[in-house]
Amino acid sequence: MSLLKKLASQTAVYGLSSILGRLLNYLLVPLYTRVFDTAEYGVVTQLYAYVTFFNVLFTYGLETAFFRFSQTSGDNKKVYSTGLLSLLLTSVLGAVTIILASGWLSGELSEGTRTEDYPLYISCFAAVLAFDAIATLPFARLRLQNRATRFVTIRLISILLNVGLNCFFLLYCPYAIRQDPNSFCAALYDPSFGVGYVFVINVVTSGITLLLLLPELLPVRWGFDTALWKNMLRYGFPLMIAGFAGMINETIDRILLPELVRDPSTSMVQLGIYGACYKLSILMTLFVQTFRYAAEPFFFTQAGKEDAPKLYATVMHYFVLAGALIFLGVQLYMDWIQEFIGPDFRSGLVVVPILLIANLCLGVYLNLSFWYKITGHTRWGAWFSVFGAVITVVLNVLLIPFFGYLGAAWATLVCYASMMAVSYYYGQRYYPVPYDLAAFAYLIGSALLIFFLSEWLRGFSGSTWQTTLINSGLLLTWIGVAAAYEHRKKLPLSRLWSR
Repeated sequence: MSLLKKLASQTAVYGLSSILGRLLNYLLVPLYTRVFDTAEYGVVTQLYAYVTFFNVLFTYGLETAFFRFSQTSGDNKKVYSTGLLSLLLTSVLGAVTIILASGWLSGELSEGTRTEDYPLYISCFAAVLAFDAIATLPFARLRLQNRATRFVTIRLISILLNVGLNCFFLLYCPYAIRQDPNSFCAALYDPSFGVGYVFVINVVTSGITLLLLLPELLPVRWGFDTALWKNMLRYGFPLMIAGFAGMINETIDRILLPELVRDPSTSMVQLGIYGACYKLSILMTLFVQTFRYAAEPFFFTQAGKEDAPKLYATVMHYFVLAGALIFLGVQLYMDWIQEFIGPDFRSGLVVVPILLIANLCLGVYLNLSFWYKITGHTRWGAWFSVFGAVITVVLNVLLIPFFGYLGAAWATLVCYASMMAVSYYYGQRYYPVPYDLAAFAYLIGSALLIFFLSEWLRGFSGSTWQTTLINSGLLLTWIGVAAAYEHRKKLPLSRLWSR
């Protein structure tokens, strides 16, 4: 239980940086959309759409390979040095290649937009990719060493610096120059540079983050083990393929939606509604992300122990329990949570419960996926992700023309649920874990029952406050039922009560 409490505390610590980072970055969207016109903001959207794919390419699975080989090679320092030298070389080469090709790329990417600053934007984009890729292993080492506080501190400094510089250049400098044309800001700010500040600020932020990681870089006992490096590449390459396929699973619906709706005049309206409502499932997404940050090194450090499978089953139980609670917490208080988006977007709220369950299935899949990482069968991760990508593309093509964004949401759920099912099936063959499927079904099934009961009772409540009171009672009822089930079955939660 002490190990599980440690995992929970680290999940909370890592979650602080992730949640705060997401929230602060969301605050930049209203700023950008008021400072830049639609074409300029389109440049930001376009270039950062490529970041997720290029991040996968620049790191090529070495982060997880570092966790794996740090536990099996017997020489943590050699693994770290070999991986870091590899990332340093490939990141510099990759960034230089993109910078040299920036003129050609700007012509390919900026059709129909102002092109004179595109090479600079692309060069900034390349520098950010390189800095972030090099920082991957120092951050991973902090996680492996359980130094969550330092990890989060550096992340938060980076986030706050990014937001602060954006506010300074895009809000304060124009204001100061309007008040006093001779202000010191006149030497720092050029209104014609416009959206370029977004990319330059990102370069500065990523560079300073790397500087903050120097204590993890400078004391390294540099050395390169070619045989180890080849093994790390063989281990990580399938994860890179899985990462690419994962990006398809995560973003392809918003790419295909405007292309596949039957009425083209409503395509962007549907995309806007779907995108806004997708953000309401962020609590589940953040929970899954922060859990992964803490769980990945935790699972690897426990891999060689005799009771590891039982421990993994217990962790999964807590994960499902917390996920079901988050699902209910969001849905039962949707009358308040929906205020996050404008009234014109709320016609799409029907997709939120579907996306919440979809992301819970994704979290379970990620929890299950440690079997092929621990056993070294990472090719299975690539196959599962490609399998999910095929399902995603096919179902979006089939469903969106008939159901619009609702079809996109169902495609997401079917994709993640299918990946979860096949990973469980093959995982039990290669690395059996005694998961309590009956308990999982009970927790999720009872949560869905409470949700449907809430929707039925909504017709009898006369105000938002009455609905809130009713749903609060339903939430407490579910908590009581879940606790009683845990106690009766002597499941993990009941052990906490006895301490």
